[in-house]
Parts: sequence; structure tokens; C-alpha cells
Amino acid sequence: MPSLIALCLAAGVSGAASAEEGMWTFDNFPITRANQTLGTNIDQAWLDKVRLSSVKFGGCSAGIVSAEGLVMTNNHCVASCVANLSTQAVNYAETGFAPRTREDELKCPGGSAEVLTDISDVTSRMHAAGEGLDGQAFTRARDAEAGRIEQEACAGDATVRCQVVSLYRGGQFKLYKYRRYTDVRLAWAPEDRAATFGGDLDNFSFPRFAIDAAFIRLYENGQPVATPTHFKWNADQPVEGTPVFVSGSPGSTQRLLTQDQLMTVRDVVLPMDQLLASELRGRLIRFAAESEEHAFIAMDPIVGLENTYKRGRGRMAALIDVDFMRAKAEQEADFRRRAEAPDGGPWAALAAVQPIQRELYPAYALLEGRAGGGSQLFRWAQTLVRGAQERGKPSAERLPEFSDSRLASVQSGLFAERPTYPALEQVYLEWWLSKTREWLTVDDPRVRNLLGRESPEALSARLVEGSTLADPAVRRALWEGGLAAIEASDDPMIRYVLSIQDDARAVRSDWEARVEAPTARASEQLAALRFQTYGDAVYPDATGTLRLTYGRIEGTDVPGQRFGAFTTFDGLWDRATGAPPFDVGPKLLAAKDRIDGDTVLNMAVSSDTIGGSSGSPVVNEAGEIVGANFDSTVLTQRNAYGYDVKVNRSVIVTTTAVTTALRDVYGMGRLVEELGVR
Repeated sequence: MPSLIALCLAAGVSGAASAEEGMWTFDNFPITRANQTLGTNIDQAWLDKVRLSSVKFGGCSAGIVSAEGLVMTNNHCVASCVANLSTQAVNYAETGFAPRTREDELKCPGGSAEVLTDISDVTSRMHAAGEGLDGQAFTRARDAEAGRIEQEACAGDATVRCQVVSLYRGGQFKLYKYRRYTDVRLAWAPEDRAATFGGDLDNFSFPRFAIDAAFIRLYENGQPVATPTHFKWNADQPVEGTPVFVSGSPGSTQRLLTQDQLMTVRDVVLPMDQLLASELRGRLIRFAAESEEHAFIAMDPIVGLENTYKRGRGRMAALIDVDFMRAKAEQEADFRRRAEAPDGGPWAALAAVQPIQRELYPAYALLEGRAGGGSQLFRWAQTLVRGAQERGKPSAERLPEFSDSRLASVQSGLFAERPTYPALEQVYLEWWLSKTREWLTVDDPRVRNLLGRESPEALSARLVEGSTLADPAVRRALWEGGLAAIEASDDPMIRYVLSIQDDARAVRSDWEARVEAPTARASEQLAALRFQTYGDAVYPDATGTLRLTYGRIEGTDVPGQRFGAFTTFDGLWDRATGAPPFDVGPKLLAAKDRIDGDTVLNMAVSSDTIGGSSGSPVVNEAGEIVGANFDSTVLTQRNAYGYDVKVNRSVIVTTTAVTTALRDVYGMGRLVEELGVR
């Protein structure tokens, strides 16, 4: 396998992409190359239809599958919605959610969905905004210009959202315009045991046997949205070797980082993140074991954290793989020779930032990036406090998340009705406070301000028990009351967040001035060299925005990863032991005799995907949806840094399996009919 990796990387992740590599933007998709590689015949009209049928749903992806706003995504992408709608008495994670009528579909608290309608280039404006500036002035000028562009394009229209997206790490800037839907309702979700069969043991692996699918519906003015542009449902059995395309919003890759930057990720960022995640996972597992109520509360957070931790393990394995990193180093050396930058150029500038980034990362991560440790009450308090402090300034001078163009999204999340659990809130806060004290040390004045003379346990208990922020009416009143209401509030969480703002803001400012700004400046110069060297045959790193990738339905035959393309329901029955995590959902098990055992359940595809691609529609040449991406293999986690067609495999739940589940297990014939299945 090392030779395969070297071959792939030598082809040039920073240079022209090869074979099925690349998470491509829709305005620079290599149509000709894709058609030549796959033997397909797609065109621009095909691309436009796929783009307008693709949906960003929270941190996941999805696809419109009917003319009446029906959207398919993964079950794990609606897990928070299911948890928010459930109680211990009526737990939809255990029973599944199968509404008998459309009127019974329930609104997901705080849920929103977006469709990308337009892309335009704003590179010249963004580059001009930062010209001649350094440090925090550079960062703030860029942020302000992005806010102005977004406001100009979307001002006064609550149904759209505009976002200035940095591509090629500052080499290009594009304005993405989305049609936004804030009334998203759950239309179907299977039993959790059907969707997560195999649990953490099977996560990031294949063969898989999971019906990790769900449906939501887009509503507007109390009615389902008319969506004449949508994917046609294909319920046929998939065929090995078939070319497919995956359209989704992959979260983040780091393929364009220099070797020096990757060493910081390997030596500082990933180890710290993994240690923190490991301890939080342990605390949540202990919390869940304390009672049935706690097990119910912690189920979704534990699954999400286990997923994050396992992904980090895969990425760490890539960064300590000698052959993989040697190939990356050779690739960078080749780029530098081609770019003719003997004095080091932007590489030297980025190298100079790394000691500073290594020094500042722990404080920035704990006091700003991870502030509150996951506590929802803390997040609301911080939004309220900072929102009040920032809204009194001109939009261009605010923190970018509070610019005029983004306030509608902030308010939507702040006012949403969602349950909070005091016991879980306290676990998050205790963990965060104790870890911050441990990493920054007791003698750090910021830690002294954070804790005062209280212990993490006592402080977190006081803040959670006394706060009224769980009431959306309280949050709305504080937001609408502005800074005067915030400063007059006696809510302990509000008072606490106010008391630590100076330190948190100072850490953020230091990071922006000494890390973010010089990195952005040098990355922009590096991008210019990349375009000069390779032209437009280069794809950008993933940024959580819509991308299109492609591949074939196929297994793999490399050391540590040998499997065929498909799994079936018969394979599920054979794998089941009756004991967790290999116990089949009761309703699914009861339907065993009604299901053809040869029906393909999951399949592997050689597409280029990563976290955030969950729920991505998998589409054939005819524009028909044949599945939804829900995972990838553990070896694929190195995909953050480089793609290898021999190793990378996306794991897909098939539309064949979803149709079977709807019709034969959960009695959702009305959805089967809506999908056009006869």
C-alpha cells in the first residue's frame, strides 16, 4: 500500500488532480475529465439540476427527492431532532418515527436547510480589502468586506443567506447565495438500532449493515415547499462498477497545508483534541451508566463524540505514517521547484507562524474555540452577551458572526425551542473548567479569573442551577433588550460570561493577529503560485460548502481493507448476535420474513468524501438518486490530507434498502408512493 499512496500523492494533491480525486466546486467541475474517466455523458444542465436538488442540513448534506419538499439524509443527521422531539416515555430513537399522515410530521427545533442557488466571484474585492495591512487589521478588514458583500447581496430577505467563501486558502473568494428554509419537519426515521447496527465497533468500516437514512420535509408558510427540481428515486438493485457522483458539503480537508503546518497538526492540535475528546467520552459514559434517564440524555452526545474521536485516530495514523508523509514531502518539494521560490517565499512565512501557533493553540482552543465545553446554556449566554456588545457597533466593526448579514441565522438558533438537561450541562461545564485549569495551569491569571475561589464542580452547579436561559422567552427578552438588559441581568450564566469576556476576547485577538492574519496572507501568496504552476486543474480544500465528487461502486483489495462492493439483508441476519451492538431493531427483525435477503443494504464507492459528506445524495449518470453517503472506512480518514483511489471508500445506504424499510418494515407506503415507486 505505501507504493500506492506514493503514486497517488506524486500525481499532485496540490497540483493537477488525477483519476477520481477531488471535492470540486460546481463552478469549476471537470466535466470532460469526469466523462472520460467514467465513460459518462453529463453536461452543465445535469450539474445545475444536481446543485439545485442538493441540500445543506445543519452539519450534514441531503437531497430533495420529491416535488413536495421531501428530502433524504442520514438518520444520524436527524439524531438531534429525534432527541429533541423525544421523551423517556415516547422515545423515537427506540421506536422510530413513522407518522401516519403528513400532518403528523413534526418540526425539528432550530432546524434549517439550504439550497445553493448562485455562485459569483468576489476575489478582487476581498484581496483589495486587505491590501497593505497586517495583523489584526488585515483580518478585520477582510471580515468587514465579507460582511458588506453579504449584506449587499441578501439584505432584507430572510429567505436567503449569503456567505463569502474562502477557497484555495485565500486564493479565491466566492459569494455563495442560498435559499434558506427554517421550517424543517421530520418525515421519517427508523429505529436507532436499525440505523446504527454495529455501533462504534463497525463505525468507519465495511462491510456495514445499517439503514442510516431518514427523511425531512421543507415547509414554508405552514405548507410543504414546492420543489419541481429534485432527484428521481431509483429503487433498483445497484450494479458493481456503475459510475456515480456524490453531491454534498464536506466539512474540512487540509490537503493544501505545507509540511510545517501539518507538523503542527500532528504534534499539537490532534494530540490535544484527542486527549480532550477521550476524557469527555469517559465522563459521558459514566454519566449514562448512572440511570435510565441519563442514558437517554447522553445517547446522542456519546455517538457523536465517538465518531469524532475515531475520525481523529484515523487522521493521526496518516500523519505518523512514514511512507505517506514522505510522499507528501516529495510532492511539496516538486511544487516548490516548479514554482521557483528558492528563498522560501510563502513557505518560509508559514514556517515562521508555526512556533506561535503551537504556543497559542491551547489557550485559544479552551478559552475561545471550546468555551463552555458543549454546554448549551453557556453557548446561549455567550451569544447573548457578545451579540449585545457587538450590535452597538457599525456592522463592519463587529465580530464577523454578528455582522448584519448573519444576524438572522443567529436569532434563529437563539430563539429555537429545544430541551436542555441540567445534569448534562453540568457534566460539560465541569469537564471544560477542569481541563482548562489542567492545560493552562492553576497559576495562569486567566484560569484564576475563570474559577475564582470555586471548584469546577461547585461553579458549574451554581451556574446551571440558577440559570433561566433554558426558557426561549427569557433569551428573546434579553436579546431584544440589548446591552442594557444584559448588564442588568442577574442570571448567573450571563453574569459569568460577562466576567470572562475580556480574557476570551484577548485570546481571540492575539490569535487573529499573530496566527490567522499571517497565515491567510502567506496562504494567498501560495495559492497564486499554485494557480501559476497548475492552472485551474486544481480543486480547493473542503470548506463546508457544496462540492461534487465521483467514483464507481466497487470494493477494495489492499492490506487491511479487503471487501466486495455490497452487503445484503441476509448478511445482516448472519451478523446479528442479539446482543448490543449487534442486535437488530425490533421492528426490523419482526419484518425479516417479508424482506428479500438478497436486497443490497449498503455499498462501497470510490468517491472522495470526508466528514460533512454524511447524507450526501449518490447520483447516477441519469441524475437518479441511488443512495446516501453515511460513512467511510478508517483508512479513508487520511483523506483529510490526500486521496488514494485504491484505499478511499465511501459507505452508502442504498435507495433499494430504504425503499424496503419504508414499505416492508415501517408501513410508510405513502412515502413510497410519493417517491414514485410502483
